[in-house]
Order: sequence, then structure tokens, then C-alpha cells
Amino acid sequence: MIKKVSVQDLKLGMFIHDLNCGWMDHDFLRSRFMLRKEEDLRKLQAKGSREVFIDTVRGIDIDHAPTVEEVNTSLENRIHEIAARSQALPAKTSHAEELSIAKDIQNEASQVVTGLMTDIRLGKQIEAERVSPVVTQITESILRNPGTLMSLCRLKEGDTYTFQHCVSIATLLVAFCRYMDMDKEQLIEAGIGGMLHDVGKMRVPDHILNKPGKLTEDEFAIMKGHVTLGLETLQQTPSISPMMIQIAGEHHERFDGTGYPNGLKGDQISQVGRMSSLVDVYDAITSNRVYHRGMEPAIALKKMFEWSEYHFDPVLTQHFIQAIGIYPVGSLVRLESQRIGIVVEQGEKGLLFPVVRLIFDVRRRVRLQPKDIDLSHSGHGGDHIIGSEEPGDWNINPFDYLTLEIGA
Repeated sequence: MIKKVSVQDLKLGMFIHDLNCGWMDHDFLRSRFMLRKEEDLRKLQAKGSREVFIDTVRGIDIDHAPTVEEVNTSLENRIHEIAARSQALPAKTSHAEELSIAKDIQNEASQVVTGLMTDIRLGKQIEAERVSPVVTQITESILRNPGTLMSLCRLKEGDTYTFQHCVSIATLLVAFCRYMDMDKEQLIEAGIGGMLHDVGKMRVPDHILNKPGKLTEDEFAIMKGHVTLGLETLQQTPSISPMMIQIAGEHHERFDGTGYPNGLKGDQISQVGRMSSLVDVYDAITSNRVYHRGMEPAIALKKMFEWSEYHFDPVLTQHFIQAIGIYPVGSLVRLESQRIGIVVEQGEKGLLFPVVRLIFDVRRRVRLQPKDIDLSHSGHGGDHIIGSEEPGDWNINPFDYLTLEIGA
């Protein structure tokens, strides 16, 4: 049986099933192992881990700990409560209308970031004015239909991950700030900050930055220095605002003080810094990397809500879930009718009733001609989402369908 336990309740002889820290780098060679040494227990506590999952069949049990099923049921119920009292912000264009525009914006943004980062690596000064026009385009796309551009952010290639990650953070941060009712000027400022948040990585040695696996403790210490290096670079750059500095300097700080570089805690971290830490982790854990497969968006949000008990601002975490939807665009979901589809945009009725592109009938075991249905409308017999699905289980790539230009 898999149970969730506090690190403080761990004992030698317990079998660690999951370190429950998908957003953190650690230097354990494996994520599953028998806890045999006091050194490993101290290391878990020092890394900021608060709760882990143990396998009681393979190691010592603990009576009062909840099972993984109980944990998941509780989390899902609480997230549905958040979604039920939330309304999606209205879109001005449909997913189909915004798709080709969003693709062009993403391509241009990737080119701008690649050129910018290359200049930094060559020792040239940042020209922040090169970023502003494409961030303005990102902002305008988000204001029209946030889900479309955000969904494209999950498409990344391994050798350009750092550059594409910067585009994703800019996009997600603009969408989050929009939900928080910031004005357009603030959205653009946040977007530029997101685009530049990782500039310090260009001063980290390539063999560490692009290592196809987990970093050692010494390598991770060097990698963490990218925040300070980035601040040094930005502080020498004209037209960099305090908000941009906060995003770059605080996106690895954690609400409980376990982050870096300064171990800031709670309100010591600016609001935009707390927001940027959320979007940075969300993009990281939903992206495929050489050494791990990205989580599906709905699963990632559930994990982040779980982690918000310690590591993230709990209130802002709820706002982030509301900003991108409990089932973000691109999520593979199962309906009560036993049809499977992909969320293509948020519906008018609320976050639990998005527009879904139907692609598979589970009962008949057949692929469907893709068709969009809006669960906000009553014409679908009360059909509704009963849960998310793992695309690999169905041999489905949601983006093969998400990028189709079809009518409703």
C-alpha cells in the first residue's frame, strides 16, 4: 500500500516510493529506495522535502498516514470546489481563429529569445527593446484567447528547451497577470520579465546547463547561481523595471523559505515573484525532458495544489488554477458518456464545462471524426468530464488534434 507521510515521521526501514518533489532537483540516484541511513533522512529534510510517499509492502508501515487514494480523492474534491466557484474569463476569438496567429507569435518569440540569449553568451549587452514588440503580441493574443497560445507552450524540443521555456514563462505570466486584473502595461512588463527571467543560465557552463540527467550536488550549486548571474546582467541593462528584477530574482524562492538565492519567506517575496515561481514550476513539470516525462496539465495542477501547503502561496495557487482552468487547453479528458476528447478552450458556464474536441469512443473502441462540443450548453444531455486521461495510455498525441483547424 502506498501512503503519504511527513518527513518528520520517517524511520529507517521505510521504503521511499516517491520523493514527491517533482519540481525540485535532488541528488538522490533513485526516486525509490529503502531508507537505510540517517544521512539520507537528514538530506531529505535539508532539501526542503516535507512529505513523501512510502510503500508499506516493501518497508515499515505507519498507521495514521493516509493512502495515496485518499490523498488524491481529497485533492480532486478541493480543486473541483475551486473550479466550481470560478468563471473563465471570456474569449474574444475562438481557438480555431487564434491558432494560426498564435503559432506565428510563438515562432517569432522563440527567434527573439534565441538571438537574445546568444548575444548574452557572447558577452553582449541585452537589448531589452528587442523583446517588447513580441511580448506585446503575446499579450494581445492572451487578451483575445489565452488558452490557445498557452497550449502551444507545451511543445518544446530538447536542444532548445531553455529558450522555449522563457517564451512559455512570458506567456503563462501574462495570462496569470491578466486573471489578476492587471492593466495592459503591467502585462507587457510581466511578459518581458518572464522572457528574461533565465538570462543568467547563459553564464552557466554548457555541460551543466544541458546535462541529460540529474545534476550532482556540486553541479546544482553552480546551476542555482544562475539567479544571481541573471540579476547582475539585468541590473546593467537599460529599461529594466523593478518588476522584471523581481521576476528574475525571485522565481526560485519558496513560500516556506526553502527556496533560493535568499531564502525569502511569505510576503518577503513580491506578489509577482510568488506568481512567477508558480508558472516556472508548472512549465517545468509539464514539459518533456531527456530525464523525465512531463505531467499532464490537470495532474500537474493537482500536485501544485498539494505542494502549496508549504512551498507556494496557497491563495495565488488557487488563482493560478482558475487562470488556466482545472483542465487547461490541451488536456485529454474522459466524459461520462465514455467518450475521450481534448480541451480546446474554456466554456461560458465555468471551468468544469470547457469546449472539448471528441476523438475516441471508449465503449465502441473506435476513433471518432473530430468534433467540438461545448459542455456549457445543455444540448449534450448533461454530459460532463469525469477525469483526465494519460495520452500514452491511448496512444494519442493531443497536439495532433489540437492544431487541427476544424469547425464546431
